[in-house]
Amino acid sequence: MNLRRLSAVSFGHMAIDIINASIAMILAVLAVPFNITNAQIGLGGMAYALMGSLSQPFFGVLADKFGGRWLGAIGLLWTAAFYYAATFSQNYFTLITLMTVASLGSGAFHPQGAMNAGAAGGHKATTGTSIFFLLGQMGLALGPMIAGVLLEEIWMLGPRIMAVATLPFVVWMAISLRKPLERVEEEPPPPPPPATAEERRRLQQRIARARAVSDRDAPPNRRWVALVAFAVLVALRASVHQIFYGMLPKYFADLGFSPTQFGFMVGVPSVAIALGSMSGGIMGDRYDQPKILLWSLLAATPFSWLMLDIVDGWVFFPLAFAAGFLVGIPHSILVVMAQRFLPDRQGLASGAILGFTFASGALGMGLAGPIADVYTLSGVMHVVAVLPLLAAMCAVFLRTRIQTALPMAPAAGSAD
Repeated sequence: MNLRRLSAVSFGHMAIDIINASIAMILAVLAVPFNITNAQIGLGGMAYALMGSLSQPFFGVLADKFGGRWLGAIGLLWTAAFYYAATFSQNYFTLITLMTVASLGSGAFHPQGAMNAGAAGGHKATTGTSIFFLLGQMGLALGPMIAGVLLEEIWMLGPRIMAVATLPFVVWMAISLRKPLERVEEEPPPPPPPATAEERRRLQQRIARARAVSDRDAPPNRRWVALVAFAVLVALRASVHQIFYGMLPKYFADLGFSPTQFGFMVGVPSVAIALGSMSGGIMGDRYDQPKILLWSLLAATPFSWLMLDIVDGWVFFPLAFAAGFLVGIPHSILVVMAQRFLPDRQGLASGAILGFTFASGALGMGLAGPIADVYTLSGVMHVVAVLPLLAAMCAVFLRTRIQTALPMAPAAGSAD
């Protein structure tokens, strides 16, 4: 495992997601002075997420072709610069326009980040990817907490400080990710041979069952069913994730909580999502991936519902933590599954799955805002809380565990 490369891209992920996670906080606190409706919050969040997500396959192709440091470092710098400029906005339209342009940097960062993290993980690509997403989710957790305190104390000066604070991470990535990636041809060392031919035969059978066959070898009908189920599962889970991130600050603000209070209330499930993503990645390297998806999403539904109703007192925090942890478990597993569909184009695969994840989540948020204005924000959030149950039903159709492809490693003596 290449810790230098993995740590640089993972902490860069944390930095850019601290910025990303504060967007909903800014929209929530500006709702009154800018007269922003739920629909505008939803549409603004959708525009930000769509611009970043739809550009990811394009940047994924660039990551496949060039790799290295520049795409990640420039992406973070781009996001921080336009985010900084957006804090001087005097109206909703200017704010959302600048924030949407800023999200292009996030679109550039994520495909190369996932590709570099998987490569740095070596033959434990899922673990490396889960570490990358752990730090990203930590950024999503810290973003509302930091932004809530700073917005309450020093208003828009706080987000400006957050933007400037990303600069050391830009330099770190530019230095540490300077080498491109190339395919590693050798397989990991085989286990020691059994003492007898019969024991060797039995061991090979167990390994064959454990590694499972790629979906490419499945019958065509089953392959298409699995692909559709996989896409719907990703879309439903992403909608839960994005709507909770984008609308929970406004939901708690409407209940009378201050920015500092609802910043921490949003941060708790965000921390849990980070830990769940990390745990899911580790479990995905060892156990049956579809079963992990099924049971984690089933268990997430009641906790997601209860954390919306029990908001007073200490009970909220374990409920929110459990909901976030269970929703977070599938994330790294889904990304690595997508990469295995295109083992020779992992940058493209990373960009496609992350782009589709963010885009479907953004569309869900874009629908949630206007519906909340017609009905109630509380009603919409409770409907979202049961979406993990539908996502779990899709996991039933993912019957094959996608085999781990050969990882990638830095090319010796080369730089881009």
